[in-house]
Amino acid sequence: MQEEALTGRIKALTAFRALFVTLLLGSSFLFKVQYLYVDPRAISLFIISLYLLTIAYSLLINRIKNLFAFIYLQLVVDVLAEIVLIYISGGIDSWYSFTLILTVLSSSIILNKKAGFVIASIGGILYGALLDLQFYKMLPISFEASASEKEYFYNIFIHIISLYLTAFLSGYLSQRLEKTVQKLEEKDHSLKDLEFFNTKVIESLPSGLFTTDMDGKTVVFNQAAEKISGVGRGLVINRKIEAALPFLKFPFKENRREEILNPGAADRKIIGITLSVLRDVSGKETGYIGVFQDLTQLKKLEGEIKRKERLAEIGELASNIAHEIRNPLASMRGSIEMLREDKVPSKHRDQLMGIALREMERLNDIITDFLTYSSPKLIEKQRVDVHLLLEETLALLDNREQEQGKISINKDFDGQLLVQADAQKMKQVFWNLGINAIEAMKDGGHLSVSTEVTADRIRILFSDSGAGINREQIDKIFFPFFTTKDEGTGLGLSIAYRIVEEHGGTMRVQSSPGIKTTFEIILNR
Repeated sequence: MQEEALTGRIKALTAFRALFVTLLLGSSFLFKVQYLYVDPRAISLFIISLYLLTIAYSLLINRIKNLFAFIYLQLVVDVLAEIVLIYISGGIDSWYSFTLILTVLSSSIILNKKAGFVIASIGGILYGALLDLQFYKMLPISFEASASEKEYFYNIFIHIISLYLTAFLSGYLSQRLEKTVQKLEEKDHSLKDLEFFNTKVIESLPSGLFTTDMDGKTVVFNQAAEKISGVGRGLVINRKIEAALPFLKFPFKENRREEILNPGAADRKIIGITLSVLRDVSGKETGYIGVFQDLTQLKKLEGEIKRKERLAEIGELASNIAHEIRNPLASMRGSIEMLREDKVPSKHRDQLMGIALREMERLNDIITDFLTYSSPKLIEKQRVDVHLLLEETLALLDNREQEQGKISINKDFDGQLLVQADAQKMKQVFWNLGINAIEAMKDGGHLSVSTEVTADRIRILFSDSGAGINREQIDKIFFPFFTTKDEGTGLGLSIAYRIVEEHGGTMRVQSSPGIKTTFEIILNR
């Protein structure tokens, strides 16, 4: 790599020398300024010699092994040629003394700072020797007789200082430039490594990935994207992404959604895709990025899992129904058999008949609740006052507990709270939660009902001071037929939960056993 750089610098120096000879020296003939030279014919030989040297250098570039020494040789020869040029153009009166500075600059740029000082020293010594020989008339160069020794010395001094200053400055700048170039090369390598790494990462992603510019034209389209879409990147790059994913229409919107690829075809696929804005390091939007996956198999697995879960729920539900129905049937059967044998005293017949009737009623309640849970009616939403529904429900609960007087009911809401809901179904939810709370406080307690309102939601809270729900049971309380009570079907909370879901809301429960249990209903306004 270093030899290639030196070779390039030698070629640049050779080209510059040929250009200099052509423009600067050749122009003297064009403009007929031969009076600048002591011997006008000598300049012709000088130009021819430089051209021949340039040709020789060009032929030797690819044959010389020690390029460093070859450059030094050229620079020294250049200094000698410049001294000759100064000699034939008048010595101290020559216009070409500046060419020494050009050679010093060349040595610092092409080689290094040290080479600049070496060439500056050689040039300064030879220039001083030339002027000394001229002053003492040891060379046939005419000059003004009025020029004193001090002026000669000052001229030599100024030129030597200029050469060394040029060597220092050019060497310093060349060194800084070399370091900068080195750092840039390191950065370039790092960027190339990073780009290669990014490319490897992008191509190794199992998910399809594409990026576009601000006009929607595709810039990146990885291998996974080709595999999922079935379209080669050559048909997508620099084109709209619609060529691979027809459901994507420009301009894009940031979101996560699922789409169908090739609808109606045998290779129909369900695609999950996330679109977002692509930004540079300064935060400026530069395009869009999309990541997508083939969810077809996953959706099939989810469907199978849901079917299995549904079958399991149906089995568990059937088992619970059978258990709940078996108990009243057993009581009814025992009572009826005893009545059929006609061996029961008349005073006990009414009691047995009452047991049978109560169990029939219980059986009817179980079936009614089950039908309510399994076959819910369509909700009929209208603008209703939630606070009014709560007032009516709490009044019924208060009347139910009035005789016992062990439970106090407190409310923390006022005014109107309008929401779109089915009034009868919401009253059923409130009634079920209220009854559940009262039955949890066998020894008495406090039931508190409150509401909280935000910009887009309302929260309805039922809090009781009953026995509470332990951690093992709290995840099951909304399951059908799950109950911790001696009586009841275990469908009240399940029905309430389903009704709230039908309204697009959620129901939560928090319990501290022996302290407090709170049921929370969250509805959209």
